[in-house]
Amino acid sequence: MHILLTGGTGLIGSQLISRLLQRGDQISVVTRDVAAARSKFGDRVNLWSGLDQQRDLNDIDAVINLAGEPIADKRWTEKQKNLLCESRWQITERLASLINASATPPSVLISGSATGFYGDAGDVILTEDDPGHEEFTHKLCAHWEKLALAAESEQTRVCLLRTGVVLTKEGGALSKMKLPFKMGIGGPIGSGKQYMPWIHLEDMLNAILWLLDNPGLQGPFNMVAPYAVRNEQFAAMLGQAMHRPAFMRTPAAAIKVMMGESAVLVLGGQHVLPKRLEESGFTFRWYQLDEALRDVV
Repeated sequence: MHILLTGGTGLIGSQLISRLLQRGDQISVVTRDVAAARSKFGDRVNLWSGLDQQRDLNDIDAVINLAGEPIADKRWTEKQKNLLCESRWQITERLASLINASATPPSVLISGSATGFYGDAGDVILTEDDPGHEEFTHKLCAHWEKLALAAESEQTRVCLLRTGVVLTKEGGALSKMKLPFKMGIGGPIGSGKQYMPWIHLEDMLNAILWLLDNPGLQGPFNMVAPYAVRNEQFAAMLGQAMHRPAFMRTPAAAIKVMMGESAVLVLGGQHVLPKRLEESGFTFRWYQLDEALRDVV
């Protein structure tokens, strides 16, 4: 299978490429920094410096779209919010346009999204049927998904990855969460009652491959473990996994001062369930957070 992938040098993309190569798939990666990607992947993948020269994707069997500016790295100024949106929207719109221009288009577009689609939902249990509500993360994800769905046709199915916090050994959100625990000042954030949807990287990769290989699957999928936990539970289990204390609560007011509007990413939450993944027959390897944290920490 010839797979075109965006976001290939990122946390999930780079690991996914390794899995795809092991299967014997041919990989082409869209990247802004060809030299850096070449040093990372060598000659194992084809590198595209962009999509401007492409007129169609007739030679591509599947597209996996993971590109996007990290959402939690900087304060949400208007400039940063525009960058967060455009880094996702522009390439997704271009991919959909190329797929629609193809006489023999890719059979599937698997495109990124996030549990932020639902917004800060408190204790409400959420499945893929819930519409979300108006706030910045919902607007970002809803339009992102709409652009991807424009590629849908009888020949091309579209799968949307509404992803929670991905737990990995290196990088990602967990690396930032571990820092205060290493310093002995870790603990819950704000009330600690907010839910944290999470997924182990191994399950994330397996789920993407599941969607890739099962032609009957399309639409949104919550990429989260079946058992959501509250922030205070997460903090306690992370402390146990790291053998560090977890009693220093960070006040919500301090988080709001540090992060501004983006504080909703850690003070808000979603009680999200992977309903459609489980109904499709996908089996999770990592159900329990304490076991997942011990594995990655």
